[in-house]
Amino acid sequence: MILRPGAIAKGDVMAEQTVEVLGAFYGDDSFPVDWRDGEEDLFWIFDDLHIPNPVSPMFFDIGGWWLTCDHMFRRFGTAFACDWIAKEINGYVYTAAIPAATRLHAEGTEYGNRYVARTPRDEDYAGRIAPYLGLVLPHYARNFIDWWRDRLRPEIERNFAFLDAETDATGEKSLDELAVLFEDAIDVHDRHWKIHWMINFSQFSAVLALDAAMRDVKGDVDPELMGRLQNSVEDRNWDSIEALWQMKEEVKGDDDLRAAFGGENAGDILRALGESKRGRNFVDGRLTPYQKEFGYKSIWSHEFAFKLWREDPAPILEQLRGYLETDYDYPVTIAGVREDLDAAVRELMDGVAEGDGRDRLQAALDMSLKMNPLTPDHHFYVDQGTNARVRLVLIAIGRKLVERGDLWDPEDVVYLRYQELRELMADADAFDAKTLVGERRDRREEASRIRPRDWVGTATQEALAFPYAGHWGFPEKFHRPPPEKTGEVHGLAASPGVVEGPAKVVESLAQFDEVKAGDVLVCKMTNPAWVVVFTKIVGLVSDAGGTVSHPAVVSREFGIPAVVGTSTATATIKTGDRVRVNGSTGVVELL
Repeated sequence: MILRPGAIAKGDVMAEQTVEVLGAFYGDDSFPVDWRDGEEDLFWIFDDLHIPNPVSPMFFDIGGWWLTCDHMFRRFGTAFACDWIAKEINGYVYTAAIPAATRLHAEGTEYGNRYVARTPRDEDYAGRIAPYLGLVLPHYARNFIDWWRDRLRPEIERNFAFLDAETDATGEKSLDELAVLFEDAIDVHDRHWKIHWMINFSQFSAVLALDAAMRDVKGDVDPELMGRLQNSVEDRNWDSIEALWQMKEEVKGDDDLRAAFGGENAGDILRALGESKRGRNFVDGRLTPYQKEFGYKSIWSHEFAFKLWREDPAPILEQLRGYLETDYDYPVTIAGVREDLDAAVRELMDGVAEGDGRDRLQAALDMSLKMNPLTPDHHFYVDQGTNARVRLVLIAIGRKLVERGDLWDPEDVVYLRYQELRELMADADAFDAKTLVGERRDRREEASRIRPRDWVGTATQEALAFPYAGHWGFPEKFHRPPPEKTGEVHGLAASPGVVEGPAKVVESLAQFDEVKAGDVLVCKMTNPAWVVVFTKIVGLVSDAGGTVSHPAVVSREFGIPAVVGTSTATATIKTGDRVRVNGSTGVVELL
């Protein structure tokens, strides 16, 4: 099949470009798609890895991880892509990589997007730029951990200190001051996401080097062993869990505090704590400091529409109660993770003879192990911490607009577009914001009842080979046949082992406290805010994710069998169903 860019959906042909189409979906009555010129030629993946729910207009415009991808691909000189763009389809975020040989110009950026121009392809570009990536990528791998410790993390922490101080004083700020702070927060967001991609590529290089050394010295790579070697034992994620465990130990050893945690919900617990001096001291000395250090996260970090733990301590109190019920033992857990990592290292090096090969393998391993904490740490500092601080500025603006009579609720601000918010701040009569927000809330609610497709557009071998596609479970998802047996859900084998238990389907923060010890967690996706439930569950099944996604990595850290990237688990499995999770084969059976 010989096609030109922009012609696949139209059936036009010309002798400029040869594309083998493996599959295509351009929309139907149940899932219509409005295409801009050239977009249908791309392979668009539903971003359930980060945003499994209908996206808010404000987050799509200014919060998306894709907004700095053109910088990432330019900085590193990638031969496999020059940009990574997003498209909102029926309320959901879909993303597509732009081949490096495609010439682009920005047709429009109104809604946080960059569109593909129908222009000629530079077929030689990939070959010319590939050596540059080969030149610089190993340098990042060798040096990045020092850059992170000495320069980049301190920069992020300085930016946080600035935004936190300004946000704490938002009640005293005028609307024009908040407008400037809003732009400052966006600038910080963009800078931090550029750092995020430096982290990502540096880790990518270290893992590639380890993979190459393993193949060269040992002849093959065990995917399960490679996964175990990516586990981390010292990072901000574990710090948050340890601090929560320390709070649990304090409550466990105090009759007054333990009695307060007997309430039916977080509100009851907080009221009971406020009724005693001991309880108030616990709130002031433990709970509030925990919120300030670890509370910049929500159930879905890639969104502005969900309250943070910093704003509402209910999730912290519910997890403390869960820790009390299970008597969660952090030292035992972290010791188990450390022992498994040490065992994986021994397994890798056992039988490798002394000499140049062993030295090269050891050097690649050491470099990769140094990078392991950066996976949870970049979530803490960027995905969670940076997005959270933009939200706080937005809500401060929302409060001002409520006071002025423009909105009903400060949370309504996330239902405005970026440019609309700027216009409204400057002119209260710019448009009827209350009516517009109401309509968009309704549309988001309607979108939540839609089952998004895994992908749309045009699937080609080139698109499926995009290096990051594996984070969403591709190309396996694309080629996966339907289950041969009824009562089975198939996904990716993410953490080995077999376990049976009652399923608990979790879709909201309010359901965290309903997870019981021995449950199998079934969800769309997880992020670091979900780690607290991993102390209770015996297995995990997710709609989204690949073998290096958050649910897969954390399941391996906790030694929990997991199957990810099923696409259909939350639609097929119901709370209370008894399931068998085989984390070695990727099969989930409904028993």
